[in-house]
Amino acid sequence: MKKSELFLMVLQVPIDFAMLLLAGVSAYYLRFSSYFLGLRPVVFGLSLSEFMVYSLFTAFGFLIVFAFAGLYSTDPNRKMARELNRVFFACSTGLGLIALYLLFTLSQFDSRFLVAAGWFFAIVFVSFGRVLMRAMKGLLYRAGIGLRRVVLVGSGDILDQISEELARRLGLGYRVVFAVPEFTDAISEQLGKLKLDEIIFINPRANEDEAIAAMEFASDHNLVFKYSADLFSTYAANSIVTPLAGVPIVEVRKTSLDGWGRVTKRFFDIVISVFAIIIFSPFMLLVALGILIETGRPVIYKNERVGIRGKKFFTYKFRSMFQKDCTGPQYGEAGVKAEAREAELIDTQSIKSGPVYKIFDDPRVTRFGRFIRRWSLDELPNFFNVLVGQMSIVGPRPHQPREVGKYERRHRRVLDIKPGITGLAQISGRSNLSFEEEVKLDVFYIEKWNLFLDFIIIIKTPFVVIRRRGAV
Repeated sequence: MKKSELFLMVLQVPIDFAMLLLAGVSAYYLRFSSYFLGLRPVVFGLSLSEFMVYSLFTAFGFLIVFAFAGLYSTDPNRKMARELNRVFFACSTGLGLIALYLLFTLSQFDSRFLVAAGWFFAIVFVSFGRVLMRAMKGLLYRAGIGLRRVVLVGSGDILDQISEELARRLGLGYRVVFAVPEFTDAISEQLGKLKLDEIIFINPRANEDEAIAAMEFASDHNLVFKYSADLFSTYAANSIVTPLAGVPIVEVRKTSLDGWGRVTKRFFDIVISVFAIIIFSPFMLLVALGILIETGRPVIYKNERVGIRGKKFFTYKFRSMFQKDCTGPQYGEAGVKAEAREAELIDTQSIKSGPVYKIFDDPRVTRFGRFIRRWSLDELPNFFNVLVGQMSIVGPRPHQPREVGKYERRHRRVLDIKPGITGLAQISGRSNLSFEEEVKLDVFYIEKWNLFLDFIIIIKTPFVVIRRRGAV
């Protein structure tokens, strides 16, 4: 999902909240209008400020009902008529919950008019807010802002139909930048140079190899892959079907970490990282002091890693090795020499096979460095990487560019989400696992992600560290 779509999706929540409050205020003023006062005098003593307090809690409750009703779906192609039907259903459900509350609490509040008028205005104003957001999104699309850049693969009437429809209706949010009859190696090289968001595969005469090649290209380049519904019945899992220009289109989703999942996980990361930085700050000061006493500055070591979608960044860790320019007996001769023969150490002392390495009994590590590594204290500054959005609390471990360069195609699935401080592989064996086993666990996490799984992994992590399982 593009950032512009994600922003508009999140923006819908405060707009709905404002519309619900406006509905409450409108109902209140309507009840105190001269016309309705003439029909029936007000028998309850509730000021506007008191009523607004009740309205705030009611609006929050309605937002929860809206979420369960699917009004915050991440599907960008949902129909307006269906959305307005859901608004009516959700507001009516909210009205029913208010009625049950008044019934079971035996409330003395005696104004059925306010409740009924609030329900009516909620439907009107929330629907108006939805239409307004849809119109604003359409205007942005027509201005060329936030359009999803797509390539169409196929031929025949279906291709012509979709191409013409997308060109004619920019409000759908698509811009066709390329259309090809079939997916070949030459075409994939050409597409790799374009800035794309999606591939829509609509070639009914495609063979399986061509279709799989297109899917793998989309996966390698972090593109959304969609295909016409009559192509791949074998890929029904992890997919959704939506109509596009009258043609049923299937979207293959790699992870639920998109849309609200992405927003929820980011909010979760910020809260946990801030809390962890505050709680562990005394430990970080002690570790920094220990490094300064043993080997001096610098205290923090920056190491280049590869994150989501192949983006490179620097992880922050407490330095646990001798410095490259250290000389003298206090630093250990072995540590200085080992820095110059890293390749030899990887070949002779790595306990990992495959793209990644893990050097056992690394002579470059200081005495205090072994201590903080054993208890994972060297990784505490990673929480700052989480806070700035480069990492997540839970996710695959980030690897170095030279390691990622040796990945096979199937290994690159771990780059679909942000790397984490801990993860499913870390609580399942750490260094005891082979690289292939780590990848399988990470892919499982990516496909099956939910917030409850994150909680379980976080809770188990300290026990794994205490038992020093898989620590090197």
